[in-house]
Amino acid sequence: MSPIPKISPGISDEILRVANSIIDDYDKDRAIDNMDGMFCQPDREIIFESIRNLLRIIYPGFFSSKTYKIYNASSRVYVLLEDVQFHLSKQIAIALSYGKNLDEQSREQNQQYAEKITLKFLGQIPKIRAYLEEDLHTAFDSDPAALNIGEIIISYPGIFAISIHRLAHELSVLGVPLIPRVMSEYAHSRTGIDIHPNAQIGHNFFIDHGTGIVIGESTIIGNNVKIYQGVTLGALSTHGGQALRNKKRHPTIEDNVIIYSNASILGGETVVGHDSVIGGNAFVTKSVKPGSRVSVRTHEQQLVDIREKAKAADPKDECWYYQI
Repeated sequence: MSPIPKISPGISDEILRVANSIIDDYDKDRAIDNMDGMFCQPDREIIFESIRNLLRIIYPGFFSSKTYKIYNASSRVYVLLEDVQFHLSKQIAIALSYGKNLDEQSREQNQQYAEKITLKFLGQIPKIRAYLEEDLHTAFDSDPAALNIGEIIISYPGIFAISIHRLAHELSVLGVPLIPRVMSEYAHSRTGIDIHPNAQIGHNFFIDHGTGIVIGESTIIGNNVKIYQGVTLGALSTHGGQALRNKKRHPTIEDNVIIYSNASILGGETVVGHDSVIGGNAFVTKSVKPGSRVSVRTHEQQLVDIREKAKAADPKDECWYYQI
């Protein structure tokens, strides 16, 4: 067994000096120095585990848990719901109190209110599952690479992201602060798909591939909409900063629209009319009439036979034999 390495006295003294300098830096009364929230802010790991338990409820045959050894469906759902109710309500109560100096009575009232919100949220699970059932069938019908619905549930990042979004959005509608954003960022970190919890998304929503998709806070998406990787539904400008809070900054996408990869649709007044198709790499900042086809004229490509060029080239010359 290797001996435990010892820190030399010189390094130990230097670490103590650095630690003291950092502690002194905490005394500058900046936002970054605030430690009041250390024990009174939501716990991300508890929220993440609540998300996982909610997915186990929504997709009972696909997300298992090593913690619960109950295989009777009703018992398993009851235990999972009880777990989510207990932990999520506490996190919601903390979020409701965040940044406020509440007395003990107010904190107790907050907890009771959080418990009611959580129960109301859990009561929406059948509705959320109905939306996701439609999303799943739309994904399967739209993707010839999909073998079956189970494959989509288990492995498709788009379904994972939209499942969490529909949960987060429901909490946001109920007026819960902070928690929905933590949930959306969990999906973002896992999939590369960034959907703000306030974004409104209709029935039969399909995300293909998904990486790099951004859907902003005030986006409204209708029914039967399909979007591909790299799409941005964003704000035209954020120079106004906090003055733009609660303003419609993001586009409206009407029913039966397809948006292909790397397209950007920007602005709160921008409306993509129903039954339109937005081609790849398009940059849309003005409204599009229903039934439109928006495309980007491709650059002219020149193809060169490298082998013929190589025969004629001087071996001493370093050059490229293609153009883009």
